[in-house]
Amino acid sequence: MSPEAFPAKVGTVSAEKTVSQTVSRSCLDASGNASRFSHGPLRVGIGGPVGSGKTTLTEQLARHLAPRLSMAVITNDIYTREDAEALMRAQVLPQERIRGVETGGCPHTAIREDASINLAAIADLNAAFPGLELILIESGGDNLAATFSPELADLTIYVIDTAAGQDIPRKRGPGLARSDLLVVNKTDLAPHVGVDAELLEADARASRGSRPVVMASLRHGRGVQEIMDFLVREGGLELAPLKAGHEVGHAP
Repeated sequence: MSPEAFPAKVGTVSAEKTVSQTVSRSCLDASGNASRFSHGPLRVGIGGPVGSGKTTLTEQLARHLAPRLSMAVITNDIYTREDAEALMRAQVLPQERIRGVETGGCPHTAIREDASINLAAIADLNAAFPGLELILIESGGDNLAATFSPELADLTIYVIDTAAGQDIPRKRGPGLARSDLLVVNKTDLAPHVGVDAELLEADARASRGSRPVVMASLRHGRGVQEIMDFLVREGGLELAPLKAGHEVGHAP
């Protein structure tokens, strides 16, 4: 599907659109967890370099969580809506619950310095789907310095790629070191790219102090449950039981 064939009314937010309602900073509940009840749905930012597996993580989370709560997704791309279209093709959510925003040449700006285009998408989704519980916000591919504005995301997940090299965790960077959860993806590739997986994990944990790390192979489903458990624990999400006979992975 080409960008031109993608309906402008569904899944797109113009850069010129402004926020039509006030979206407050997130608050914490009594236990110190990010609370979706303070300003509407829990907002989770997913960042990481190009090719690290952000869209795969977004797809896996939608596949497993959509049958159990009300959720939506916002994807950020530089000049296309490719990630949004990929999620639609995967049929993990109804099309109307996916918004694709085009950030222009500096994708980090849209999640940090000027998050208005993403805040507009959040306002749009909240208006369209009262009772939303979770919005995943996938950033455009960027470097290790990219971080989310606290005005935009309640929790942040940063994804790095094992195949990018043994030294990636040691390079640190705000996204890698300060995100609420670090996901080291594609660990199954370690023996094929000359990476010592145990040392990679040790370096990742050393770079983050007490902040959690999940070693994952997202395309094969490894680590997805741990990430879901993190969102439930730290985000205060309440998951409904799966209905009998429901098949995970297809939009209702």
